[in-house]
Amino acid sequence: MQNNTILRNAFKMKLKPGFEAEYKKRHDEIWPELVTLLSDTGIQDYSIFLDEETLILFAVQKISADFDENLLPNHPIVKKWWAYMSDIMETNPDNSPAATSLKEVFHLD
Repeated sequence: MQNNTILRNAFKMKLKPGFEAEYKKRHDEIWPELVTLLSDTGIQDYSIFLDEETLILFAVQKISADFDENLLPNHPIVKKWWAYMSDIMETNPDNSPAATSLKEVFHLD
């Protein structure tokens, strides 16, 4: 039996100063193959918000319960996207975004 449970996932990242418009532009032009990959792996209803005072990026997404968190970091499209974004945001040595998971403390449907 397939598990149709949807989980909420939230995390924060940080934009480098002066790249607010470029970050939005790159996401407005997100690669179709990346959108397909995210959807096919169980990510949906994905939003990223920017706190313009702190340059903190707040991301929230819904993921399927069977989402494999190890799949995306090893996928060539994701690695290419990370390299593309690495000049405008804080990253780890492998170009992945320096992200911090956030704990859900309230939810209202």
